[in-house]
Amino acid sequence: MREAYDVIVAPVVTEKTTEQMESSRYTFVVNERSNKHEIARAVEALWDVKVTGVRTMRYPGKAKRALLGRMVKNWDLGRRPSYKKAVVQLVEGDQIEFYEMG
Repeated sequence: MREAYDVIVAPVVTEKTTEQMESSRYTFVVNERSNKHEIARAVEALWDVKVTGVRTMRYPGKAKRALLGRMVKNWDLGRRPSYKKAVVQLVEGDQIEFYEMG
């Protein structure tokens, strides 16, 4: 079993996920090799909440091209990193504080 800090990489705080926080849904970037049970245990251990469900999504790394100049014939190819994202549903009434308001 992995440590909780190895499973959860970072929270995803966007406009859409902030709206979902009102209905006790939180989104995290997680380790690509972690499964739903490990994600649920890590969230419960780090924030002392009760998890009712976990949904995961994998995003493959996209190819990107970096243009160094107009007359360059060979494109410098590279890839963005792939990652895994998890949406965690908490028990009604539980919440996680990512940042303090005020």
